[in-house]
Amino acid sequence: MQRLCNPKITRLTGITRPNVIATMRRVQTFVAMVFIGTVFLVVYSTLKLEMAYSHKVPQEDVPTQHSVQIQDRYLTTQLPMEKEKEEEREEEEKKAEVPAIPHEDVYNVSFSVALRETIPQNAAYWNRLLYSRLASLDKGDKPSALDTHWSHCRETNQESLQANMHDFASYSALLQTFVQGINCRTPSVLISQPDKCVSEKGKAHDHTFLLFAIKSNPKHFERRQAVRETWGKEGVYQNGLRVRLVFLLGNLKEDDPDLDPLVSFEAKHFRDILQWDFEESLLNLTLKMNMLLEWTVTNCSNVSFVFSGDDDVFVNTHQLLSYLQSLQPSQASQLYAGQIINSATPLRDPNNKYYIPVSFYDGAYPSYFGGGGFVISGTFLKPLHSLTHVIPFFPIDDVYVGMCFKALKVAPVAHDKFHTFDIYEKDRENLCVHKSLILVHRRSPRQLKKLWKGIQSPFLTC
Repeated sequence: MQRLCNPKITRLTGITRPNVIATMRRVQTFVAMVFIGTVFLVVYSTLKLEMAYSHKVPQEDVPTQHSVQIQDRYLTTQLPMEKEKEEEREEEEKKAEVPAIPHEDVYNVSFSVALRETIPQNAAYWNRLLYSRLASLDKGDKPSALDTHWSHCRETNQESLQANMHDFASYSALLQTFVQGINCRTPSVLISQPDKCVSEKGKAHDHTFLLFAIKSNPKHFERRQAVRETWGKEGVYQNGLRVRLVFLLGNLKEDDPDLDPLVSFEAKHFRDILQWDFEESLLNLTLKMNMLLEWTVTNCSNVSFVFSGDDDVFVNTHQLLSYLQSLQPSQASQLYAGQIINSATPLRDPNNKYYIPVSFYDGAYPSYFGGGGFVISGTFLKPLHSLTHVIPFFPIDDVYVGMCFKALKVAPVAHDKFHTFDIYEKDRENLCVHKSLILVHRRSPRQLKKLWKGIQSPFLTC
């Protein structure tokens, strides 16, 4: 600035000090306007891109790629932080106590004398519970009056428990927990799929012919994915038969890793997860079966057949559908089929996981099917659901189902193609043996994929 004000330079350029100051102010104003305009354009462009992005990629739509790749990409690039927080809040709200509401048909109970003739009336705790409920039913009481709300269903009075089962203190911790919650039957619904069996107008073959209802655990994603990719794959099969799939989950223990975000993502993407707020355990499988009945009566009551099984079984879906289609109408409406277990009695060895003390239950078991996998007619859903409000829960779920069918006076149909206790070891790699079966138990996810691919190979000659 001093150089510009030099008299020699002033004479040469004609620039005086006041002119220089005015010129600098104009330059500064111009630069400020350019900067503001640039910031405005950047903000406008960003907002426009975000609006366009939100229209092109709805937050609920997930790209169909391999599940693990989808999870990583979707969670890291396609969900803005605000949306993630919003979804977390929604998940927390879902976990508020929303008990399952008994279906109105629960009041229509038809109880044959067959179960009374099978299970003796004696001093064992479960037997007394059953006959107490039957006495109330005989007096005309509604089953709903026999229920206890989830919030105060657990028996914690040790003196009462000891009075009813003199050796209760010797029960395993798992069995003690079961007995304390034997009247607990309405856990909160965490994840449901109310539209699973909804038919779309004008869509041919949309009626659900077969529903696969598979007992699983939040930890078992690999098993579930193997089932989805093989025998449990949803779609229309031979002769236009519609097959649908759901997995039944409880909750993990508090000290287990938190898998809720992954299960939530899985449920949104595959739309086949049902979950309730009770702890996963062997003796809670009866409660899980009860919640399946509650869900199907409410959301899938017109299904023709329901297959109940574990997530580690292999099912030859084509063979199962062929068998179900071959049934006469009278058989199809009264079906309870699987691998039968006759003349079973409670195991009294305390070291066995199926141990049942004499003080808890005394008597034989009715005939029933192995819980690895069995199929029932859809017409039984409402009657079974009604009976579960009368027959006290039993620690072994497949025995409990057998009790309910005994009360309905329905005889189990033994089928030699169901192998819930596996097949001969020498046949376990034989594709032709599996091609002729309906079910085998205990196969790894890798084995499921290998068997499914093998039995459908055009090069297989049996």
